[in-house]
Amino acid sequence: MKKNASAEPRTPLFDRIFRPETVTLPNGHTVLRPRSRTPLIAALVLFALALSVKVTGFDLTLIVKRANQLTKILGQIFQPDASFFDKVLPPLFDTIKMSILGSVIGCLLALPYAVAASANINRSKPLLAALRFVLNIVRTLPTLVIASICALVFGLGTFAGTVAIVVFTFGVVTKMLYESIETVNMGAFEALESAGANKFQAFWSAVFPQVLPTYLSHCLRAASILGYVGAGGLGILIDERIGWRDYNGLGTVLLTLFVAVFVIENLSQFLRSKLS
Repeated sequence: MKKNASAEPRTPLFDRIFRPETVTLPNGHTVLRPRSRTPLIAALVLFALALSVKVTGFDLTLIVKRANQLTKILGQIFQPDASFFDKVLPPLFDTIKMSILGSVIGCLLALPYAVAASANINRSKPLLAALRFVLNIVRTLPTLVIASICALVFGLGTFAGTVAIVVFTFGVVTKMLYESIETVNMGAFEALESAGANKFQAFWSAVFPQVLPTYLSHCLRAASILGYVGAGGLGILIDERIGWRDYNGLGTVLLTLFVAVFVIENLSQFLRSKLS
């Protein structure tokens, strides 16, 4: 049975519970004005806030009482121990090597996967859904969780950290790259396929030159990641300083990490600007 095209749309549940009020206009006409949803939204937010406070055991008085500890710790962190700097350099170099190697491997693995996960290249919907499902799982896992899993599998050290960065870079670059591939002009790709070229040849000649600057830009951005992965390099040193409550030494580590990230990020940004 066909639906009546002239049927009126269903009234929202809110308007059926809270009936609109009748308002008389200056010209004598009457109109229905829907009730404001603001009070209901505010009540729901307050209920969710109260429930969260109860479930988490949030105690504002405890925060006020312990606030002096925060300023005390921050005061020690902002007074770095210069004598500890020599012990920071070896783990810093390990972290840089982990980041560069992990980013390079992750970017290389991302290229063929992104091609296969692009809807305008891969016409198989089941395969496309499976590839994107796996990619979504990889991207959903936080970096620290990936690092913890790698540390359990491979043991603490730079190898576990490198694998964690490979997985992280692979997820980020693949997502960005296949979205870029899906926005390119596919006319040349289809023309090459019609002329007898296979998908790889058509992609390499027609699509890859269009996405190459974007791909290299994503790779450089990934290479600038010098995060705390908790599985080697500076991550272990940060854990040690926190465990020993050596906040002056922790300040030295964080300051060194900040300078390294600042330099690499600016270098990466400069190279990306040249590519674009």
